[in-house]
Amino acid sequence: MAVTDMGVDSDGASLLEASRQQFDAEGFTVMRALFAPAEIEALNAEFAALHTAGPVPGHFEPRAMQTGQPADPLHLYPRVMHPHRINDLALRFLLEPRLREVLETLLGEEVLAAQSMFYFKPPGARGQALHQDNFYLRVEPGTCVAAWIACDVIDRDNGGLDVVPGTHRMDLFCPEEADPDVSFAREYVPPPAGLTAVPVDMSPGDVLFFNGSLVHGSHPNRTADRFRRSFICHYAGRSAERIGSWYDALTMDGHRIALPESEGAGPCGTEFTPNGPH
Repeated sequence: MAVTDMGVDSDGASLLEASRQQFDAEGFTVMRALFAPAEIEALNAEFAALHTAGPVPGHFEPRAMQTGQPADPLHLYPRVMHPHRINDLALRFLLEPRLREVLETLLGEEVLAAQSMFYFKPPGARGQALHQDNFYLRVEPGTCVAAWIACDVIDRDNGGLDVVPGTHRMDLFCPEEADPDVSFAREYVPPPAGLTAVPVDMSPGDVLFFNGSLVHGSHPNRTADRFRRSFICHYAGRSAERIGSWYDALTMDGHRIALPESEGAGPCGTEFTPNGPH
């Protein structure tokens, strides 16, 4: 798909409409090559530098391997939470006009930026069991929307995503406990009867947009030498009236607005404790 710095070109209008139709019908859509290779390389370099510079309390907190515990690559490469609060490039990606154009087409209204995350997912890292994002954000009324930016080739071997089409029309499920050997997060939502998880393989610069009620998750990275990096943003429609206190509500030109707190919210993915199951 051809893009410009400010959004899809004139040939992209029909693709946007097709994406909106898929999003409405299945709960997700992928915009291929929305970001150029050089942009993704710059984003990866920025987070490599952040990793090298060491911990950033409240955002990026690697920890030493525990003696007597199984080696966990996520101890050294944990996800970066809310990097847009500490990093200008992360903020620019979160508020990127190309994302805004797609998001507002999908939602039919202005959007508010709520969260950013960067996942390194090094070789050997566990995945995240099937779950629903709005279980954590608690955007009300309605739901959140994710823009999941691939920063590597993402496939079945290095921990690619699965989605369960059709679950975006369903309410939030009460999660079961996940298998700690394959998921770093506790919550697990089994695919509802009659529905099946399908894989979404991606290339660097592709963006997966999906409804916050869509059941989705990822597999462990079973490669020996490939990371599966991704930059993930969450948004809410401007009509949202409440959101969890963990999250922001920024207009896409960067102005913070106040939304009342919704109940039951928390960080995306309740991690198993460091001293508990790995």
